[in-house]
Amino acid sequence: MVIPASLRTTSLALLAWGALLLCGTGCLATDVRAPLPQPQLPRSADGRHYPLVPTTAAAIARLLSEVESALRASDTPEPLLPQLGHQQQVIYRRLSRHPELARQVRASLPEQWRRVFDRHLAARRAFLAMHRGRPISAVPAWRIIAPEPAELLLRHYRKAAAATGIPWEVLAAVNLVETGMGRIDGISVANAQGPMQFLPTTWAEPGIGQGDIRAPQDAIAAAARYLVRRGGLRDIRRGLWGYNNSWHYGEAVLQYAQLLKEDPRAYRGLYHWEIHITTSAGDLWLPQGYHQTQPLAVNTYLDRMPASRPSQP
Repeated sequence: MVIPASLRTTSLALLAWGALLLCGTGCLATDVRAPLPQPQLPRSADGRHYPLVPTTAAAIARLLSEVESALRASDTPEPLLPQLGHQQQVIYRRLSRHPELARQVRASLPEQWRRVFDRHLAARRAFLAMHRGRPISAVPAWRIIAPEPAELLLRHYRKAAAATGIPWEVLAAVNLVETGMGRIDGISVANAQGPMQFLPTTWAEPGIGQGDIRAPQDAIAAAARYLVRRGGLRDIRRGLWGYNNSWHYGEAVLQYAQLLKEDPRAYRGLYHWEIHITTSAGDLWLPQGYHQTQPLAVNTYLDRMPASRPSQP
């Protein structure tokens, strides 16, 4: 997607283009040139709402194609990237649960985006297979923070890859699926910690943890060393099994890693993905600034933060 020249120069025009791009059901289900009024949706502290998704396959395909193009375009304004990445994420999360709709969307997509589409859905469905069972009924005791800048994280991945031979794309994908590239500041139920979710006992193994378990550069380097120790240079799937004892986990990580290998520009979208959790009330968004020191019932949380709830069923 190319942003019209008339919309590149002023902040007001930029906001107008953002609203047009992200209005989902309201505009792209009808006519992108004549958007309908936006519903009064709950907003997060930074003024954003849960991304809307059009209701028809053709409209979803059109929006997704525009989002994928904009995320890769060098002239897309930086302030739009978080919204674009979040919109991309929500579309793929929605489609992963609706196979027939996903099939129709894929058929409507331009050919250039179909492999990208397949990678995203294969990764997401692997995670769904990994987490079968009853959705959680309480939001977790986490804090959601801003990640390190995208270029700095990319340097960390590449430095660790050069030192160990583990591809940078694999390290980025592990960081993405473990903590949203460092957005989750919390301890898992298994006591895993930091941006790469290390158990303290694993971190303490000779030759693995060096420095601060919570520091992205140290944790990414340690993850690379651990994958080497678990046989990742010979068989990366087996190395990932050592990281998380699930073949579904390895499949999801490698789908995202292959996406990055085939097109490194895909990193711009993945970097801007937000934290979502599957709960008894649906697919909740935990925006930056979320902070719970104890688990809290989902319905109680949503009474306090309605913007986390999907805007559509």
